[in-house]
Amino acid sequence: MLRLCVVFIYLLYGVKTDPQETCPTFTALGFGNALIGTELKVKLLLYTRQNPTCAEELHSTASKYLDVTKKTTFIIHGYRLTGSAPVWIPDLVHLLLSVEDMNIIVVDWNQGATTLIYSYASRKCKRVAEILKKLIDEMLIDGASLDSMHMIGVSLGAHISGFVGQMFDGTLGRITGLDPAGPLYRGTAPSERLDPTDAQFVDVIHSDTDGLGYEEALGHVDFYPNGGTDQPGCPLTIFSGLQYFKCDHQRSVFLFLSSLTQSCNITTYPCNSYRNYRNGKCTSCEPFWPMPCPILGYYAHEWKSYLTQQSHPVTSMFFDTADKEPFCIYHYLVDIITWNKGTRRGTFSVMLADEAGRKAESKVNPEAATFQQYKQITLLIGFDQDLENVERISLTFSTGSIIGPKFKLRILRMRFRPLTNPERPQLCRYDLVLTENTQKTFKPIPC
Repeated sequence: MLRLCVVFIYLLYGVKTDPQETCPTFTALGFGNALIGTELKVKLLLYTRQNPTCAEELHSTASKYLDVTKKTTFIIHGYRLTGSAPVWIPDLVHLLLSVEDMNIIVVDWNQGATTLIYSYASRKCKRVAEILKKLIDEMLIDGASLDSMHMIGVSLGAHISGFVGQMFDGTLGRITGLDPAGPLYRGTAPSERLDPTDAQFVDVIHSDTDGLGYEEALGHVDFYPNGGTDQPGCPLTIFSGLQYFKCDHQRSVFLFLSSLTQSCNITTYPCNSYRNYRNGKCTSCEPFWPMPCPILGYYAHEWKSYLTQQSHPVTSMFFDTADKEPFCIYHYLVDIITWNKGTRRGTFSVMLADEAGRKAESKVNPEAATFQQYKQITLLIGFDQDLENVERISLTFSTGSIIGPKFKLRILRMRFRPLTNPERPQLCRYDLVLTENTQKTFKPIPC
């Protein structure tokens, strides 16, 4: 009877009696640990295609799975206020292994990063970097190449990556900084933060520049989704709790994850400001010819030779995203010439429809524009779906006024130029009258 009870408990809880069968896991701590603070202890967890779900803990290069002849990617997290394990790490490991046969080393410094006092965690970053340098030195002795090393650092982890890169005089293959931490790093010398000289190629995604992130360019190419500040779908008020503080900051991670799925590629555009990009002034990919404009995320390294040239020492790239995965927005440049003698100022909302009845709404609308007689205005409008064959277009013009007479806007010519898919035909409509706040639907014709 006793034996039956033991078997039942084993089946119920999945108890493993052989300690060799257990898998090392990321250190999970709680808020209590943050209250008392934690001393630094770094755990290195190796995943490969031979052990994709069960990590091997590395203490040296003596390993069952580590193959130094292959590419090695380090994943380095940042400050952990609550001590919990980052929810995105398993997905990032899985997706990286799905696109390339590599070594993935998750750098678990949760004991050290978990504290209520952010500056305590920040002070430990260089010590983490020294531990990583020691491992990389051993790997180099065993035949590894710095060219094939890629560090993906999140928040404080981005600066840790930079410190490691400095220790090797910028010869690491690549560093990807995902919203590098801003507090305590803004205005510091390049030696005290991530910097373009820390690797052969440094790419950075800035998603919370007005909060926990860093605003200025830190890489050979710096990507600013939605201008780098408020991300669509994230809470706008503090009443949303912890999500209000971390949603924008974490968006960089989820954008990078999305790039690995390749369900859609997010095209980015060089510009000197987000405002100029939104006003349709920065839609040229000429600096990268014959390549197209760079895409965001993992495959950005395909533009390395262009982005690391002396003529482009720092390149800031702007783009818009949707509020949820896969985050892609499909853009059109819309040229409008009006006939009105009087000046009209207002905004457009647009809906596209194809022959199957599928609809795409304009999720990224431009700021209010001023329409003057015979003067062409170009608007950048983004849609949440990609419709290959547009059969109908619906327009609504608004001045924002809710009282008084409704204005009319007479359009001499309207031209839709596909920006995301420039090979598609341009669509036009001529002599169209819009009444304010009243939707007008028409069938476009090839220009």
